[in-house]
Amino acid sequence: MVESEAGSTRASARAARDERARRGSRTAGATTRPLRPSNTPRLQLPRIALSLFWRTFILLAVLLGGGIFAWLQTFRALEFEPRAVQAAQQIASLVNLSRAALRYSDAISRVTLVKDMSDQEAVKIVPREAKDLFEPFEVDRFSRAVGHELRTRLGPETVVASSVNKVPGLWVGFNIETDPYWLQADPKRVEPVAGSTYFVWTSIALLATVFGSAAIAGLINQPLKQLSFAASRIRDGEYDSRLDEHTMTSEIREVNMGFNRMARELAKVEEDRAVMLAGISHDLRTPLARMRLETEMSVVDEEAKRYMAADIDQLDAIIDKFMDYARPGEVRLVPVHLSSIVDRESAAFRDPTQIRIESRVAIDARVMADDTELGRVFANLFENARRYGRSNDTGVAWVQVSYARTGPWVVLSVRDHGPGVAPEKLKQLTTPFFRGDAARTAATGAGLGLAIVEKAVQRMGGSFELTNASDGGLLAHIRLKKAP
Repeated sequence: MVESEAGSTRASARAARDERARRGSRTAGATTRPLRPSNTPRLQLPRIALSLFWRTFILLAVLLGGGIFAWLQTFRALEFEPRAVQAAQQIASLVNLSRAALRYSDAISRVTLVKDMSDQEAVKIVPREAKDLFEPFEVDRFSRAVGHELRTRLGPETVVASSVNKVPGLWVGFNIETDPYWLQADPKRVEPVAGSTYFVWTSIALLATVFGSAAIAGLINQPLKQLSFAASRIRDGEYDSRLDEHTMTSEIREVNMGFNRMARELAKVEEDRAVMLAGISHDLRTPLARMRLETEMSVVDEEAKRYMAADIDQLDAIIDKFMDYARPGEVRLVPVHLSSIVDRESAAFRDPTQIRIESRVAIDARVMADDTELGRVFANLFENARRYGRSNDTGVAWVQVSYARTGPWVVLSVRDHGPGVAPEKLKQLTTPFFRGDAARTAATGAGLGLAIVEKAVQRMGGSFELTNASDGGLLAHIRLKKAP
């Protein structure tokens, strides 16, 4: 019984030690393992954005450049052995001719012959002495090939040197019977193609590759560039863009035909929409006029009459918004004075208890615009400020109009001091029939004012942007071309 209790005690102690060891190993592993929060953002390398032209150009240049270098290496490999054999043949021929001429001439004629060869053929023949010091000619692959070919043609005892007694040249040692001689020839006869020659060839080929790649890339991307330009015009509301439907490339031809069909359908939809809106607006004005007349003649209560007249005016204003939004997109851009248009449109808002407009536009500031369209832009911005940009303190909309010249552009700024707009809703303000938060929708309207402004500015070749001012209020930026 005691032994069994002791055994169980030892087993329990052993199990406890094992458990502590396992915990220690887990703790040690946990301390050595680097900790990194699971939500830590990973570093992302910036991606380089290339246009399709440059992408095509780079790929073509790399392909053709690689082909040039491969061709160059192949040419050098194929040209190496024939050039070495040709050079060795020329030198061997000179040696054989010199040997034959000297072998069958007497001593006096031999001296004269050696002198003539030196003067006319740039070949010098001198006796070979045992004490002559020479440097071997075979120092690289090409020279070893030439030396091997010379020994094959002239005999194994032939000596080829690059200098003899410190006199440079191509020296070939040969024997005439038992007399040894040196033949000195021009070393340029056995030189390979110079590196500068290869450099010139490669440079010319690379330049041709660069210009050829640019031309090919331009031809490949020209239809896509035309498609991109036509799509941008469609985005701006110009549906008269037509692409070439007779191009040689079948895929591009099908794309152009589909794009032209889409442009015609969009133009028809836009025309039908404009006709529908204009028809509805025109048809609504007649019953509104009758309602106004009946209100003036039949309603006795002056307060009810005033409210009904206000509702009719509001409906009439909404119809005007529909008409403005459905107006055709043709504009005539001429130099116009900004200050006169701002003064003209601000004069329509005479009630100082609702809106006060301050203009800081210089008298000589001119832009390229359509007088009617630009007036409609300011009228809608002032109306938007009167309705939604009133100050919480005074209840009056204070509007400031300023401008700045930046290069070929003039940037107009129209700012109110109202509650502003939530940042996430700024981009939606120019969406037709969209309205922001409750602070800016207390008044009733069609929800087309800012959409009309953006559409009119785009028709005049400018851009329109909305943002919140740093100290409160909505700030509208209009960028138009500066008049010459």
